[in-house]
Amino acid sequence: MSERRGDPIYGAAIGAGRSLFGFLRVKPTVVGAANLPDTGGAVFALTHFGYMDFALAEWMTWKKNRRHVRFLATKNAFDKPVVGFLLRGMRHISVDMTAGAEAYRQAVAALRSGEALGVFPEGGVSASYTVRELKTGAVRMAAEAGVPVIPIAIWGGHRLLTKTAKSSFGEKFGIPVSFAIGEPIHVTAEDDSAAVTLSLRSTLQSLLDPLQRDYPVDGTGQPWQPAHLGGSAPTPEVAAVAEAARKERKAAERAARR
Repeated sequence: MSERRGDPIYGAAIGAGRSLFGFLRVKPTVVGAANLPDTGGAVFALTHFGYMDFALAEWMTWKKNRRHVRFLATKNAFDKPVVGFLLRGMRHISVDMTAGAEAYRQAVAALRSGEALGVFPEGGVSASYTVRELKTGAVRMAAEAGVPVIPIAIWGGHRLLTKTAKSSFGEKFGIPVSFAIGEPIHVTAEDDSAAVTLSLRSTLQSLLDPLQRDYPVDGTGQPWQPAHLGGSAPTPEVAAVAEAARKERKAAERAARR
């Protein structure tokens, strides 16, 4: 296993995260922690509702077994001076959304070398706080590298920072954050990646449902609560329309810069 737990920048980032989450008095609870592998390559397939999900997953994993998790992140994030420096120092993988073959190659190589790789298979933050349709990349990487997929649902972290539900500084203190880690999904090159991905989506939603149902804070009427549970977040249908419009706008902006 080539995983490097002594990476100084990653260690410093974990320390900063521990300090931040400690300062904010984040209250984590974890179900299924035994399903997190202590060694060996694995694809961590996570729900994505807030911008701190990757840091929360790294923190949770570090608390469990001190492992480092490499994440796939957009090239736009890598292009930002300070953020890019940190991402490169933590050995995360840059993804060019218009040409992802190199990122895929690096990801498979990392998995084969025994690293844990964090992936958001929804491809972006879900504004409806339900699990959107997944991309097949996570499953295909796992199959090619011969490693398991570990489904992970996170709920509550979006109340720290997310796309549409804004919160004041004071509202970020003492937030409960719930994690549910499902059993490893073993996939081979012979399996239908689309069918396994569909099953993964169902698994992630089934892990998420009790976290939302049993969350210790009443979200009725709140913008961070899904509509089907009485919140004022957009429905999946409304969120999908807004997301499609956002992608069209981004594509037009990229075209205009050429």
